Amino acid sequence: MHMKEENRIDVKINILDLLKNIVNKEEQYTIPIFIPHRGCPNECVFCNQRKISGMQKNVTVKEVDNIISKYLEYFDGNKKIQIAFFGGSFTGIDINSQIEYLKIANKYIKSGKVDSIRISTRPDYISPTILKVLKKYNVRNIELGVQSMDNEVLRLSKRGHDNISVIRASLLIRYYGFKLGHQMMIGLPGSNEIKEIETIKSLLKLKPDELRIYPVYVINPSELYDMYALGKYVPLTLEEAISRTYVVLRECKRSNVRIIRIGLQSTDEITSNNLGLVGPVCDNFAEYVMAKVVCNVIEENIKNKLKEDMINEIIIHVPLRYASIVVGPKKVNKEYLINKYKKYNLKIKLKGEE
Repeated sequence: MHMKEENRIDVKINILDLLKNIVNKEEQYTIPIFIPHRGCPNECVFCNQRKISGMQKNVTVKEVDNIISKYLEYFDGNKKIQIAFFGGSFTGIDINSQIEYLKIANKYIKSGKVDSIRISTRPDYISPTILKVLKKYNVRNIELGVQSMDNEVLRLSKRGHDNISVIRASLLIRYYGFKLGHQMMIGLPGSNEIKEIETIKSLLKLKPDELRIYPVYVINPSELYDMYALGKYVPLTLEEAISRTYVVLRECKRSNVRIIRIGLQSTDEITSNNLGLVGPVCDNFAEYVMAKVVCNVIEENIKNKLKEDMINEIIIHVPLRYASIVVGPKKVNKEYLINKYKKYNLKIKLKGEE
């Protein structure tokens, strides 16, 4: 028997609108080329680029050519293709080496097989001269490893630059017509939720097109691991990392920035089964964060509609394709909502069901 409609709350969530910064990604293939730690003489306390990238050696120009060719064999041609140089500070490499790498990538753009090039680098390795070179070889996206806009956090993390470097580099990149990306970290030494909110607010003023958000993993070996072992650094718990990332995303909702990654990509070295990692290590971190975003909005809707004892039933209507986000990893949202609102006989109903 159905409850009377006046005694029932129907909660309908527009998932696409709610997660517009995350879900609305460009449809393209990416050819990742990892150049671990090349061009970066700095050693941030959290850094172990070889383990993060899953690469143990640098790639040669010939290997770059082979990597691109091999990836192209598997693409069906229905999407745009981008070559991405990750892993180190690309513009810190000797300029002749930069040009060699870029020439190989640009060859595929000229042939029409690839659409664009992406590089990642440090804010203090950007200059008009460098940007002119990148422009010549059809680089489209430049990602800056910002990590924080708090100078004390940058100092404690041994980043080797300040927030003025971030502002200057970002403005130059936009002035020269590149797509600007920022990378931000949650849980750095000396950081807290307030500083991370101020960081994302400062970054959004610079109008980045894209954003990556990474929780800090304590990787062995690294200086941060030594600090952790000595009790000088306490890593975030998984719940803390999810909560603080959620707060950052809440700020992003007010902008058009695209969130292109939440959490480090899993590799053989970066996995929850790796005993050499400490902190909020999770193989599906982004799913937990998105589930929290959705769960909080569902609760806001319920609280706004509840009228003391008049309500006997709550139905949450979910489009089938987004059921996993609403239910949450390991059914974390479903169990939480059903338990909290059990007096209202809460149900999650997939779209199309009767």
